[in-house]
Amino acid sequence: MLVILKSRSFTSAQEVASFIGLNPIEKRSGMTEYRRPRLSKAGNGYFRQSLFFPAMVATSKNPDIKVQYKRLLANGKSKMCAIRAAMRKLVHICYGVLKSQEPYKVQSVIE
Repeated sequence: MLVILKSRSFTSAQEVASFIGLNPIEKRSGMTEYRRPRLSKAGNGYFRQSLFFPAMVATSKNPDIKVQYKRLLANGKSKMCAIRAAMRKLVHICYGVLKSQEPYKVQSVIE
């Protein structure tokens, strides 16, 4: 992640996620939805592939991502969609840690 984040001067975590190709794309016009939302595939596939297993581990070990993963599954999203969201959240966390130069602090508490 450090190589990706230092390769360019990103101004936000959304830019990094978009660079990697983790931004969702919707095909709709008005109320008509042509297909289900998917990842953009605009970025390097190797980066997305490298984030898959860390995101799977984070869904059980990282409290913030675990809460998000369970919430998405409860809302009827597929497991793959929830893992993609975890990948994006990991990118946001990494960007925040690098930008602030402070250790990661857990935001949510699991009951």
